[in-house]
Amino acid sequence: MKEYTRSKSLTDETRRKMVNILAADMTEKNGTSPPKQVKEMYARGIVSLFPYLSDPFSRNGYEHYYDGESGTGYLAWRIKTIQRSAARDRQLSYGASSEGGSRDDGPGGPVARRESQFIPDTVLSEDECKEAIALIKHSADEDTIKKKMRLTFNFRRNMVLDPQQSSNILSVFPRFKDVKGLVEQDFVLMFGEDVSDRFLEKWVTSFKKKIIQQCRKLPSTSELEDLLLAADPPEDGTEVDVDLGWDSDLSSILLLLHLIPPSAQGRKRPGKVSASHAEKHLVVFKKTGTSIQEHLDAITTSTQPYLLAVGVKKKAPHQFFIILDKNAIACRSTSSLGAFDELFKAHYVFATSYNPMLNNMFTFIQTTVYNIDVGKVKESPRVAEVRARLLH
Repeated sequence: MKEYTRSKSLTDETRRKMVNILAADMTEKNGTSPPKQVKEMYARGIVSLFPYLSDPFSRNGYEHYYDGESGTGYLAWRIKTIQRSAARDRQLSYGASSEGGSRDDGPGGPVARRESQFIPDTVLSEDECKEAIALIKHSADEDTIKKKMRLTFNFRRNMVLDPQQSSNILSVFPRFKDVKGLVEQDFVLMFGEDVSDRFLEKWVTSFKKKIIQQCRKLPSTSELEDLLLAADPPEDGTEVDVDLGWDSDLSSILLLLHLIPPSAQGRKRPGKVSASHAEKHLVVFKKTGTSIQEHLDAITTSTQPYLLAVGVKKKAPHQFFIILDKNAIACRSTSSLGAFDELFKAHYVFATSYNPMLNNMFTFIQTTVYNIDVGKVKESPRVAEVRARLLH
């Protein structure tokens, strides 16, 4: 309580202690399977006592501590640990076995079927659609390509949402790879200009500084310290050798991976993935002069989209590509912030799910920054907890 009074927040360590104390109290009074309403009462009590810990985006503000609908949250997880411990004790006595539940994703996110903002002036017949697609492939005029891409938008949406056809999208519409801005155009047709602009409008002004402040409270590692130094270099003019690191904006996005780390990959693949390992699935650097085709040929498994940054040094790439299914899509933006914006949008344009290691981070960006599918998509309690810290 002293810590909350002083900082209007709780550190991760203190939050863990609080949850452990409350779960112990709850199970002592109600047994190892407390009723749903008891768990909700404790969760409600937390945000009543500590209002700044409530999540402004959730229905009641306390779902990251206990969500009755999905049975998740910090309190629920702690009680499950207590239950597993009790089950192990019983197993030693009676030889019984216990198994955990499975995780299911809620609706929403990049692969959800949704109503688009775009309503075409003319609906193309099948023959007109084929004609437009042929023209897109062979035209040298970018304005014509963009116009015909707009007209074939609904055809393309149906294609990417069809599991039988989605893998052929870049064969049917290869101009995504060389005509810059087509990913952005499709995203705007889906969500409108207002949603499309949110990340670039909000990141530096509303999120970057607060994320750096929160990351300074995390346990120190050499990777974290390097990112903090790159994201927030000293203002006194001290020369800092961060040539090996990324620029300030991209470093602040990578700090979010430390603040909202990857979840453990399930019981079959135990153990947590480090933030620095997850980073390799978000952005890769290649020196100028490296063959992009060689990089694509070396890809052995089909992975979710990631950024390829090309430049003389990591700190100042001059070109970015989105790598998707052994294809390189040239980014319109030459800034790391703009390229990340395009990478996020590519998930929606091509209806591809987030990489499991980046799921928590991308979900935070989706709901908290772009405000897409708020309340529809399943979020980890950590996502809601960090949002509560940053938005209060």
